[in-house]
Amino acid sequence: MRQGLLRSPVFLRSAEAVGDESRRRVAKERREGEARRRVAKARRGGAEAVSDEAREDGCVRFFLGGYTAEQGGTATGIGVLIAGAADDALAGGGLGRGPNAVATAGSPSWVSPHPTLDVLYAALEGAGALQAFRRVGEASFAPLGRPVTVGDAPCHVAVAPDGGSLVVSCWGDGGVVRLGLDAGGTPSRPIAAASASDPYGASASAALGSPAAHGSAAASGSPAGLGMPAAYGMPDAHGSPAAHGTAGDLDLAAAARALRAAAGAEYAHLVPEFAESRAEPRGASPAVPERPSHAHQARYLPGRLIATTDMGLDLVRFWRDGGEGLRLVQEVALPRGSGPRHTVWHPSGHLLVVTELSHELFALAPDPSGAWRLVGGAPLTVAALDGDAAAEVALSRDAEFVYAGLRGTDTIAVLRVRGTGAEFAPVALVESGVTWPRHHVVERDTLLVAGQHSHEVVSLALDPRTGVPGRVRHRVEAPSPTCLVPDRR
Repeated sequence: MRQGLLRSPVFLRSAEAVGDESRRRVAKERREGEARRRVAKARRGGAEAVSDEAREDGCVRFFLGGYTAEQGGTATGIGVLIAGAADDALAGGGLGRGPNAVATAGSPSWVSPHPTLDVLYAALEGAGALQAFRRVGEASFAPLGRPVTVGDAPCHVAVAPDGGSLVVSCWGDGGVVRLGLDAGGTPSRPIAAASASDPYGASASAALGSPAAHGSAAASGSPAGLGMPAAYGMPDAHGSPAAHGTAGDLDLAAAARALRAAAGAEYAHLVPEFAESRAEPRGASPAVPERPSHAHQARYLPGRLIATTDMGLDLVRFWRDGGEGLRLVQEVALPRGSGPRHTVWHPSGHLLVVTELSHELFALAPDPSGAWRLVGGAPLTVAALDGDAAAEVALSRDAEFVYAGLRGTDTIAVLRVRGTGAEFAPVALVESGVTWPRHHVVERDTLLVAGQHSHEVVSLALDPRTGVPGRVRHRVEAPSPTCLVPDRR
């Protein structure tokens, strides 16, 4: 049944040319043969077979974040992935793994490079810290300074384009933390930004009257006005009268008891039960349960603006870097329970946001005054199942297609960007080839996918006409991978 929900893509390739073109390809393959044989050997399980020489022989290198033992993973540090040849027009070569770039505990679940220095920054999710590493070899690193405590479960690091600072997002306590970087890339003391408050919580409702004051969907046009079902913006069951056993002034629990008494023992079981309602003063607002803040990602935008997501509170927050910390500019509230996780910047000027819990893609853009608004959105797929959790979002090289991972069904949703960049049309839902696709990146004609639970990375061919990923080209074992970061050295 699951296969019936998926659209099987077709990857068409032109026939190889004959004559001189064929001979040139054969000669090139011979020149690259030794490097490819080392990659193939590593792919069969000999990870130690790929050394620093692989890069010198023209292979593309990626760094692998992962979970170590204290987070239930099997990684032992920041890994190294070898993917094809650097001078090849395509990225369809074999996959291999080299020795760790650096051994470390603490679960380096996210890794980000410095834009100009040979320095990597790792969010040590299991240790609550940020650690910098300096390059000491072609693909080897050593700690640069001591770990800096930043908060509970840091899961993402974004480095400023000028290399002067970085922002860490902490899943556990919702913290958004700025650290300055010196000329050598060493982090300074952490400065926590203003904490988030729930735009749908009791305090926000009492103080502001509605989430609209936060720049929510209500402030920028209703979800129905964006071409989305009106239900996207409706309150969830926590705000439903039936969930509390009342419907207006009618006590449903009391009515059910009366019906069961009248029906007698033989038919009483046919009357549904309702939770006992708690008497509240007329006009009083029902209690709204507190929701935890879960910051998940930061992204530097054009105009020296910084966007962060809060998956727990359904917020996208915009900041300016004041040098001594972040200054909050605006908050945009997405529909309650959507869970904004990761973002990608589209060249049309839209910030695209994938939501982990509601499996949607939203577009945000500034209006003429500079205020950010929710301007579009669509489901990733109609075939998502309960329990699915969206993960990463990435663009095709021409920014025409969006790829979003769905953990659970372990699929990749493909959407086409239309219009001005705020409209999306579903194209396909395909198998990711892994279990629990935590992260993926586009490398030339290939989609690389990290399977956290299947402990592997796979490559999928991208159809140049339709943008749809094909079947798995290659796969390689990788311990508990959580992110893929290209080494652009």
